[in-house]
Amino acid sequence: MSIQEKLEILADCAKYDASCSSSGSKRKNIDGIGNTSYSGICHSFSSDGRCISLLKILMTNVCIFDCKYCVNRKSNNNKKAIFSPEEICEITLNFYKRNYIEGLFLSSGVIKSPDYTMEKMIETIYLLRNKYKFNGYIHAKAIPGANPNLIKKLGSLVDRLSANIELPNSTSLKLLAPNKKENDIHKIMSYVKNNINRNFSPSGQSTQMIIGASKESDFDIMNKSDFMYKNYKLKRVFYSAYVPVNKDKYLPNITTPPLLRENRLYQADWLLRFYKFQINDLFDNSKYFNVLLDPKTDWALRHIDFFPIEINKASFNNLIKVPGIGLISAKKIISSRKYFNINFDDLKKMGVSLKKSKYFITCNSKYYNNISYNKNFIYTNLINEGSNNKLISGVQLSLFDEKY
Repeated sequence: MSIQEKLEILADCAKYDASCSSSGSKRKNIDGIGNTSYSGICHSFSSDGRCISLLKILMTNVCIFDCKYCVNRKSNNNKKAIFSPEEICEITLNFYKRNYIEGLFLSSGVIKSPDYTMEKMIETIYLLRNKYKFNGYIHAKAIPGANPNLIKKLGSLVDRLSANIELPNSTSLKLLAPNKKENDIHKIMSYVKNNINRNFSPSGQSTQMIIGASKESDFDIMNKSDFMYKNYKLKRVFYSAYVPVNKDKYLPNITTPPLLRENRLYQADWLLRFYKFQINDLFDNSKYFNVLLDPKTDWALRHIDFFPIEINKASFNNLIKVPGIGLISAKKIISSRKYFNINFDDLKKMGVSLKKSKYFITCNSKYYNNISYNKNFIYTNLINEGSNNKLISGVQLSLFDEKY
């Protein structure tokens, strides 16, 4: 099998790992400049915020595990391929020299054993670093159950080392991934957290949870994320909507991934990490997010007595609770009002979204236009605006339809 054939197979299998984002484009270069063929190039972000292109591949899709949700499960009869360490080095260097990529994202199915798989990953990255002097960004996925000494070796070679938690609790993991143990995954996370320094996984660690393959509520998922952020100092938890690639009695009978639910979890995750929200702030009596409203707007309506916020007096922590006001715009407000009283036109210039915020704020003790400060009025208007959003139905937004 040629390297090109292996690349097509193993790049395609790697797309289900959501620890970096991809454009998903499949357009090949026929006559012109550039190529967006899906040959494993994806995007991630460096510690200084730069977007960097990565070669995202599996070392192999051969796997001794039989995870029910995974396209690479042992019982699947899909086409198999294995890269040798030298082949991965060759591809990485050739892509880098052509300026396609700035780094490598390497994961793998479990071949023979977790230790054997990790040894092959270590051999690959050692060659890149020492034989070929590749100093670009490398993110590797550790294999649960591998010897801690191998975790140590791999972490000393890469910029980021991480392990996927996969499912929110051990019961679901046992049901859908019987070869994996939650404790093994937590051991890796704990080891990485306790050893991060400039010579060991300096860019930290992340993880992934599959959303919708098991029966946990949004509350359960966010609780798990909150626990991992607090205990393992994760950079990110990635939420991956379950893609129905297999048939199994323990899997949900769906035809499309729950993308809106995935989006709500990302929005809530952002509130936890940057907006000083707590888990109990995000939920009322229901353990699921509102499909019609984002979590921040939903919270604001459930705490309507907290509003309106006076823009020219509110603290930073109160400003960032307002739907439509982000961290950057809140900082601009705090800075600008030292010199003048801010009005609604000023807010627009600062990047504040008045579409939502206008219902929850005053400027110089005045409401926006004819806004009525009434919960039912606000809710009705926000829901009506949301129902016109084609993202709810999964339809692509038009670039030219002013309605949206």
